[in-house]
Amino acid sequence: MQHALYAILDLGYTPEQDAAHAAAELLEGGADLLQLRAKTHDAASIRRVAETLLPVCRAAGVPFILNDFPALAAELGADGVHLGQDDGPLAAAREIMGPGKLIGRSTHSLDQARAALAEGFDYIGFGPLFPTPTKLGRPGIGLQDIAAMENEVGRRIPAFCIGGIKRANLPEVLASGARRVVIVSDLLTAPDVRAATREARGIVLGASSGN
Repeated sequence: MQHALYAILDLGYTPEQDAAHAAAELLEGGADLLQLRAKTHDAASIRRVAETLLPVCRAAGVPFILNDFPALAAELGADGVHLGQDDGPLAAAREIMGPGKLIGRSTHSLDQARAALAEGFDYIGFGPLFPTPTKLGRPGIGLQDIAAMENEVGRRIPAFCIGGIKRANLPEVLASGARRVVIVSDLLTAPDVRAATREARGIVLGASSGN
């Protein structure tokens, strides 16, 4: 399966000075994509960290995605940008990023997933499945719509389930129909990031091979 495990280097969990090392551990563990997310940091900090992560991703042959900030993503030569529901239309980001770049959309319902597909996004995040500290105040949407979302949207573009997913509940998420996942805190806070990432990837790939 291509692009099964999407890792997010979230500066809310990983100090800036540790970002490049953590990214390398995630990639060595088998993450298929890496996103930098820094909701509470200024543009200068985000640029500084992104410039350290880009060569790590290039060396691993893994796409580097920047959360928000299409203009900065384009300037840095990132492989893509990820947009929330309130971050504007695809067309505006595509014009900034140029051709051949990945542009993803966060979706929080089946209707939003359908809309992102119709608009032409390259991939979606679907969630949060469970309540998560990274999305305080946003309730989990549960697992009941995963199968329908995969059938309607995930067959057409990569769809990554996200939000509170950990190795402990990953089998439940996959049993509900998910084929691709994003895992954040469970990897970044693990004593051994590389081993945790490898374990998570193994669970995902094991489920796909059993289908």
